[in-house]
Amino acid sequence: MSFAKRIASLGGTRGLATALALLASAPAFAQAQPKPAAPAAQPAKPAAPAPAPAQGQPAQQQSGPTVVQVKAEPSQPEWTKVCGKDQNTNTEICYTTRDFVSDQGQPVLALAVYDVKGQQPQKVVRFVMPLGLLLQPGLRFAVDQGQAIPGRYVMCLPNGCFAEAQVKDDFIASFKKGANLNVSVQNQVGREITFAVPAAGFGKAFDGPPIDPKVLEEQQKKLQEELQKKSEEMRQKMLQSQGGGAAAPSAQAAPKP
Repeated sequence: MSFAKRIASLGGTRGLATALALLASAPAFAQAQPKPAAPAAQPAKPAAPAPAPAQGQPAQQQSGPTVVQVKAEPSQPEWTKVCGKDQNTNTEICYTTRDFVSDQGQPVLALAVYDVKGQQPQKVVRFVMPLGLLLQPGLRFAVDQGQAIPGRYVMCLPNGCFAEAQVKDDFIASFKKGANLNVSVQNQVGREITFAVPAAGFGKAFDGPPIDPKVLEEQQKKLQEELQKKSEEMRQKMLQSQGGGAAAPSAQAAPKP
């Protein structure tokens, strides 16, 4: 869940669960998730004619929407279900979440399906979308070729924008059986982009038991270490690249009498 973890750091707790919980009327229970020190910002700077994360393989170029096939974030091999209780209402809330990246491994989007139980049960789909998209039309999403559901943007942070929509049980049922969740947005020039999000494994996670908090904490710790390591490797490569041109003349000048 690396992209989601890069999005928010609020009151000492981090990640998709925490940030998205602020957008709901109830979820105050969100589980803590670590955030790396240097968030990747590539999706926030799209080229003028292209969508922010245009690293996928578009299925259509000249007419109709550009379809970008995304894949699961490698560090999150399966959908993750987390449950807890709203401290104010003592209502149980579960969310099933996953992050998605491009073929090149760049963060693209993250989503979470909330299942709020209690006297007024509700189900809400929340997204973390890249920057560089038009906010006014909102977004639309549908399972395969099903009926599209409109969603609205709620807020934006430096590394992504949050969108949400309330859904019914029939959507959840179709999501469990579907192949893709197609999320349609518009880029800066008004061109429609559709992210094809694989739905495989969602139903099993949604209906299954939540992850053990201790296991989740260990996964977060491990991922945090991996992200810090990658960040340091990238920093070293940048330093080597910037210093390469100046190092050669110095080496040649050293043996001069």
